[in-house]
Amino acid sequence: MNEKMKKNYLVTGASSGIGLAITQQLLNQGELVTGIARRTEKTFDCENYSGFSLDFEKQTDLESGFKNILKSQDSWDGLICAAGYGQFSFIEQFSFAQMQNIMNVNFMAHALLVKLMLPCLKKNKKGHVVFIGSESALEGGKNGAMYCASKFAIRGFAQALREECAKSGINISVVNPGMVKTPFFESLNFRPGNAEENYIEPGDVASTVQSILSMRAGTNIDEVNLSPLKHVIDFD
Repeated sequence: MNEKMKKNYLVTGASSGIGLAITQQLLNQGELVTGIARRTEKTFDCENYSGFSLDFEKQTDLESGFKNILKSQDSWDGLICAAGYGQFSFIEQFSFAQMQNIMNVNFMAHALLVKLMLPCLKKNKKGHVVFIGSESALEGGKNGAMYCASKFAIRGFAQALREECAKSGINISVVNPGMVKTPFFESLNFRPGNAEENYIEPGDVASTVQSILSMRAGTNIDEVNLSPLKHVIDFD
């Protein structure tokens, strides 16, 4: 019996939170993973992993950086876009630079990466692009104007891509989790409640992504929404 052909995935935000859980899950499945992260302290004791350091806030470096990363492999089977951050406040308290930054990191960087990877996926006439969205892409919330805007942008982008890429055999999916217990909240003044029914585990999101990637080629999972059983938030 022939050994299973390894698939080659690119994961953004691979060193922390949801991106880290997805990377670990793919490696556990025996796949090849190239990870992009701002910090590379997290290393994987696995020959199937390659890591690249790239800061999505430095927009002038992104195109050349992405092109170098994409050239590091002969072929790609998919892209999982998990990098991002949150900043929450009334809109008048944002500087224009802060507004640009959250849109650049959460949306524009991934839009550029998809643009650069699509020719490879279209050439192979198969592949997956999975965006980690948010419940904030489904409904706007107080103090979340810019974060919601960045996630709504991802969702609309994915919907349009789905229509554009269907004839090329490329599957486009979005996973919208509620509050996930990750370092995402370390710099914020709120977090999900301590009880386990108040948050989603990163592994839950990773398992959802794995289900999407394992679906037969002719079926596309458009969008998955994940919610904790209860919505209790703790504030500082």
